Amino acid sequence: MLILNKNKKMFIPINNFAGNGYCRSLLFIYSNLLRLSIAIFFCCSFLNLGCGKNPEQGYLHYDGDNVPVYGDKFVTASIGDARTLVPILASDGASAGICGLIFNGLVKYNKDLLLVGDLALRWEIKNNGLVIIFYLRKDVKWHDGEKFTAKDVEFTYKKLIDPDVMTPYSGDFEKVEKFEIIDDYTIKIIYKEPFSPGLCSWSMNIMPEHILSKEDLNKTSFSRNPVGTGPYKFKEWKIQELITLSANPDYFEGRPYIDQYIFRIIPDSATMFLELQNRGIDQMGLTSLQFIRQTNTSFFQRYYQKFQYQGFSFTYLGYNLNSAKFQDVRIRQAINYAVNREEIIQGVLLGMGTECTGPFAPRSWAYNSKVEPVAYSREKALQLLAEAGWRLNEHGWLQKDGDIFEFTIITNQGNEERKRCAEIIQKCLRNIGMKVKIKIIEWSVFINEFINKRKFEAILLGWSLSLDPDIYDIWHSSKTKQGDFNFVNYQNSEVDRLLEQGRREFAQEKRKEIYHKIHQIIYQEQPYLFLYNPDSLPIVSSRFKGIKVEALGIDYNFIKWYVPKKNQIYLQQ
Repeated sequence: MLILNKNKKMFIPINNFAGNGYCRSLLFIYSNLLRLSIAIFFCCSFLNLGCGKNPEQGYLHYDGDNVPVYGDKFVTASIGDARTLVPILASDGASAGICGLIFNGLVKYNKDLLLVGDLALRWEIKNNGLVIIFYLRKDVKWHDGEKFTAKDVEFTYKKLIDPDVMTPYSGDFEKVEKFEIIDDYTIKIIYKEPFSPGLCSWSMNIMPEHILSKEDLNKTSFSRNPVGTGPYKFKEWKIQELITLSANPDYFEGRPYIDQYIFRIIPDSATMFLELQNRGIDQMGLTSLQFIRQTNTSFFQRYYQKFQYQGFSFTYLGYNLNSAKFQDVRIRQAINYAVNREEIIQGVLLGMGTECTGPFAPRSWAYNSKVEPVAYSREKALQLLAEAGWRLNEHGWLQKDGDIFEFTIITNQGNEERKRCAEIIQKCLRNIGMKVKIKIIEWSVFINEFINKRKFEAILLGWSLSLDPDIYDIWHSSKTKQGDFNFVNYQNSEVDRLLEQGRREFAQEKRKEIYHKIHQIIYQEQPYLFLYNPDSLPIVSSRFKGIKVEALGIDYNFIKWYVPKKNQIYLQQ
């Protein structure tokens, strides 16, 4: 799935859309969620997509036609459906990705990872960061024609801090002492204390006050029929089939060239790859195997373009720290020694990733390169387990007080790489006497019934990270209620203090020192078994032009992508 990278303050648990994709999911995660399944040339009449070109035509050569034109459709896919299109509740990759096309924040990141205006034209920061004054655009309309004003921003803010709204993003906005509307297009934010992620936090998608003022956001029908200000309008949602968006002709940054964005749900990554081969989808995140071997053919060279770049995500095994099995840090450290991460990186990723040592991506300035991964050592693992009272019995299983050490790893359906990763972990832990089972669960059930309800022992998942290194929402001990991101129940008073201190500090060098300490503590305590930082490996149909790889990836300028008229394959509707 293509995610319009306007809001990089969000953390997204990713299901790894199909492999090494845009977020590689969390919420990824950025991470997380998309589908359907039938080749375009078989399903044109079924889906009423209107094929208009010979499917054998190639798209690599445009005869010098570099003038952007309107038309065509972009078809992407995910192994999981979106959960909600209420943006402040969108905590999974599919939901957040669709919301990123429908809604806007006050600010966004540009291709160079710098914050620029979105719904805000400009801003002023005063009193050493305690005050931000936003000057809003006056040319923005909601998709129903109503004008966007400061009241919409105020409404969104109030819902973000409403304890009855199940949003995981409240932490950033609880720091606000006062929200003032100066006039319809000017707002003043006063913070209780200096808050360095403050400006970035206003990349949060803004919601329409005139539609939602009397709605219960946890139950509103708006979640499946949203109205935003973004480049695409909601058209339809066929549950577990597809979501269709149409270009907004009145978008304030200009109408997108691509007429429609179609988000298909294909629960199995192998089926998704078949759809790619049949050109039933235009884009997916490839696995390493697909990237290196299965797409290294004349067909894919003719019809597709591949990209590789380092992303802002990591994959991990998270422990339920409410479980007595994982409360002793020596157990978690032993697992860290016992799992051969290099075997995973080479065997599963084929080398297209790096070993992960903590909660930051290697590209981030907050990443502490001095934290080195421990070397694989069965002997060290068994030593730590013995210190914790666990020893191998005559059958080769770890035993303590008559109990065998056994637990279940759960991960999401449709992600073959994650399944293979779980199997390597299972094998490694059998080598130190742990009895591990693997359970594969459909994504929406995985999130709603297991993660949200904390019904797991260990989960294999991924995070798509914010560009700002503030990880308060994932690791602070106050963020453990249902819907929050600290679902492993990690609690450390020193990490809490450092997270709070990092939010009060503006100087990057001082913030770096703080986050380096957090990185060191969290790796030492191992609330997650940090596995790897995967490369992003998207593939896109070669008929799409205007794609440029920048620091933010390739999707930041999606509204500028286009298909030359003679290469368009869908009739206009």
